[in-house]
Amino acid sequence: MQLYDVIIIGGGPCGLAAGIEAAKNGLSHLILEKGSITESIRRYPKLMRFFSTAENIEIGGIPFPISGVKATRNEALQYYRKVAAYYKLNTKVFTEVDRVEKEGELFTVFTTTGDTFSAHRVIMATGYFDKPRQLGIPGEDLPHVSHYYDEPFRYSFTKVVIVGAANSAVEAALELYRHDVDVTVVHRREDFKPTVKYWLIPDVKNRVKEGKIKTQFNSRVTRIEPHQVHLENVETGETSVLPADFVLVLSGYTPDASLLRRCGIELDPETQIPTFNKQTFETNVRGLYVCGTVLAGIYTEKVFIENGREHARAILEHIMGKEVQPVKELIDRI
Repeated sequence: MQLYDVIIIGGGPCGLAAGIEAAKNGLSHLILEKGSITESIRRYPKLMRFFSTAENIEIGGIPFPISGVKATRNEALQYYRKVAAYYKLNTKVFTEVDRVEKEGELFTVFTTTGDTFSAHRVIMATGYFDKPRQLGIPGEDLPHVSHYYDEPFRYSFTKVVIVGAANSAVEAALELYRHDVDVTVVHRREDFKPTVKYWLIPDVKNRVKEGKIKTQFNSRVTRIEPHQVHLENVETGETSVLPADFVLVLSGYTPDASLLRRCGIELDPETQIPTFNKQTFETNVRGLYVCGTVLAGIYTEKVFIENGREHARAILEHIMGKEVQPVKELIDRI
């Protein structure tokens, strides 16, 4: 069995950035990814555009040329694939990690297929997109309910209830409305989230004002049935029923806490934030690091590619015994 200097778990932009830093420092590395390269981006809505400008999501010092101001999903998929090929990153895709164990100074990475890999250091860059936040209500597992949205055409001429009011919910609502879908947005608060992309807010609010997108604010879904959802007003307690051919629960995602615990990483019980050094990103397990959004716990809106990519540089500086330069602070969106 080959012994690697570094094994990186996760093949998203931050995991690729870690692989690049390892390669630049002459370290043998292996990137294990449970899906395809940048699997989370591949599963984004097909017409999505990034919040950050292209230069802020570049990795490895490779320019990211795009046709507009904001990169599209397809442009990002092409870019990250080309960067991975340029640096000849050692990747093993469709390989899901089950746990990491440390014995002495070496780590063993166990996969769900039974394969094992060994390394001196391990970097967790698993992101958060695989674990949707559950409502915990009856009917959430019905076949017409999804925690992911990809494209509008499937839903044309149907009634869709969207649960949530952040970026993914607003983008889905606007796309669906423009593809002949009867859309209703349900949210526990009194308005859309203030962190929604600034160019979407006037668009969605004008569509609501025109009655083209319906809303049920200050409301929560209590039960989902095959053709309808049951709501409760959180202020008055009044109940109501909405017809629904499909339900999109777009209420966010969180890192895989159980995987982190199986790797020996301690988590805050409330925030799910792992124990790590904020300068070096080393966890309570010596030689095991967190990189990218996985370190944010439930506050996934605080870490993006543009600051998460810098974690890789700091981690490799620490591994190489160099002086660790500070990374960007968490970003507050307007």
